[in-house]
Amino acid sequence: MKNVKKLLLTIAMVLPVMAMATGAIAVDEQQGDDEPGYGISSGQADKASAQRVALSECKKAGNKNCKVVVWFEGCGAYASSSKYFGVGYGKTQTIADKKALEACGKSSCEVKVSDCDE
Repeated sequence: MKNVKKLLLTIAMVLPVMAMATGAIAVDEQQGDDEPGYGISSGQADKASAQRVALSECKKAGNKNCKVVVWFEGCGAYASSSKYFGVGYGKTQTIADKKALEACGKSSCEVKVSDCDE
């Protein structure tokens, strides 16, 4: 019985770590662009993988100056206007979008890219 309890405790500790997927958003936006070029990754095992995939996707879309702007466990968002930008992340897309808009700081900011891990 003692070994079963140890096994169950070990499984309970490992499962949340394994279940936490990571995502990232990379963008290529020049000041004044209406729409940024971007790449998104989700469901990656770790931060480095998420960033690498997002950069790769951004460049595959024909963008040259891609940068990872946010990585997240849950949801992430990127908001911008012609001169400002902001990023956000959270448990839901609504939270991530709201934080990105707040970080952008201007009423002209709009969420341009957002995604959630599943």
